[in-house]
Amino acid sequence: MSDDNPAIAEVRVRKVNVTGAQFEVNDVTAREEPLEIRVEGRSVAVVMRTPGHDEELAAGFLVSEGVVQRPRDILEVSQCPSTGNNKGNIVDVLLGGAVVNWDSLTRHVFSASSCGLCGKTSIESVFQQFPAVKGDWQVSPALIASLPDKLRAAQETFSKTGGLHASGIFDLEGNLIVLREDVGRHNALDKILGYALQRDLLPLDRHILLVSGRVSFEIIQKALAAGIPLLAAISAPSSLAVEFAQAANQTLIGFLRGETMNVYTHPQRITLPS
Repeated sequence: MSDDNPAIAEVRVRKVNVTGAQFEVNDVTAREEPLEIRVEGRSVAVVMRTPGHDEELAAGFLVSEGVVQRPRDILEVSQCPSTGNNKGNIVDVLLGGAVVNWDSLTRHVFSASSCGLCGKTSIESVFQQFPAVKGDWQVSPALIASLPDKLRAAQETFSKTGGLHASGIFDLEGNLIVLREDVGRHNALDKILGYALQRDLLPLDRHILLVSGRVSFEIIQKALAAGIPLLAAISAPSSLAVEFAQAANQTLIGFLRGETMNVYTHPQRITLPS
């Protein structure tokens, strides 16, 4: 176990080459453990995550579920002490002025963790909580193309393990504001939402989100909860992600690699020659 980085675990691995030669060495992997999220003592979700920034993860999860919107909506996020086998993998959120529809929250969380809703029903249910984004600013293709290298350079734990997703928020000048890594792409984004909530930065309506992997419906939904107008990804979006981004007035970019990118929705935020 790494003493100074809770996101890393040491393992013993056998190196084998094509000739059959082999030897054992120490290696490191990204740590993955369950985290139970409780709200006022009541369990609402269990997520598999990389330890670290757990309070941000819990807060961001509640932002994406529409439970909280402002810092004052949360009085305290506390990590429960280790007892038995839980290793401290429980956080409890004490709410301020926020009111929870427990039936709706529990039903949505557990349906999303299994099969979820589909297509138009999913989009309509999300728009009942979050309005379509605004933001009439523009950025250049060159600025967007510069972001993946900045994200990669800041991925400290990925550099050691090769096993983590990353989400990063940039300002409109291309400066990295915050990056979070996790074995779950949704968790990495929730940690960013929690960071923004705790610092009263929401909505992130003058920011760009870059994710290291593919873009699913849930990623678009979480970005909408934070008011993010432009999302870019190194890999591909799903069909429902494209449909959702179109309806939410979000600019969605995929396959951001080298000097090229695919702009799937709302290209008006990209400055292009007339």
